Amino acid sequence: MNMKEISTNILIGRNSFAKRITLPSIIILVVTVVGPLGFLLYASFFDWSLTVPVPPRFAWFYNFGLVFKDARFWNAFKNTSVLMIAGIIAQSILGLIIAFLLNRKFRFKKLAITILALPIMVTPVVLGFNWRIIFHEHYGPLNYIIRLLGGAGSSWIADPKLALFSIFLVDTWQWTPFVTLILLAGLQSIPHQVYEATDVDGATGWQTFWRITLPLLRPMFVLVILFRIIWIFKIFDPVYILTGGGPGITTETLSLYTYISWVKYWKVGYTSALALVQLIIMTIIATIFVRKVMQRRRA
Repeated sequence: MNMKEISTNILIGRNSFAKRITLPSIIILVVTVVGPLGFLLYASFFDWSLTVPVPPRFAWFYNFGLVFKDARFWNAFKNTSVLMIAGIIAQSILGLIIAFLLNRKFRFKKLAITILALPIMVTPVVLGFNWRIIFHEHYGPLNYIIRLLGGAGSSWIADPKLALFSIFLVDTWQWTPFVTLILLAGLQSIPHQVYEATDVDGATGWQTFWRITLPLLRPMFVLVILFRIIWIFKIFDPVYILTGGGPGITTETLSLYTYISWVKYWKVGYTSALALVQLIIMTIIATIFVRKVMQRRRA
């Protein structure tokens, strides 16, 4: 056997070993992702409700038509969009400010970063119950502080005008640290020589920020916005625990409405179509955003 045949056998053995190693991961991926997605696609084409003793009936795109005619779906889509747009803007601005403050040398910097990261580590259920106590109309610490300052306090999660804003506050409190850490990593990756060159050229602080820092942080902002788009469309625990979608349906989001359609009404076909529409909308938004960013980067 010559050296070429030996090398070929070694490569074949390595490829076979690699396939055996990755096989369990592929099986898990198929079972947990591809399988449920395939069932959603299958069920979305059937008029299928577990509350009616009638077998599923193939209905083509009937369920998708119901979704787009459903006023409750559009209400949930509006609430989700408001949380997404307002959250991304507020968290990006706050995260950038805090990242600039942390991008300096000072005592207990590591401790400050550790404390900042705590909201991300809190379990969503625990987070929801804690903020429910904070927002309590009579016994909550937030209204207590407002009354100490001479205010009247508010029904934060019971008032239709404030309920969605309260969820926005919770989401911002939890995810601003995540944005901060991503942007801080981006700031620390910028070479000091870049800033030294701008000082030599006589650029002002604002010019350096606008023309140097922000463009170099663009990949980090892309990462942050993509993650936040995905997570906002999946937001469930805080909304379910704080308001349950109420008062009425004023804070109902797409993920919560999908849950209610299945658990409360047992509409298998309609809920499957609703979940697929949500996935498609999220994918379209993310794809358009990435393409716009890449076009600007090439230009």
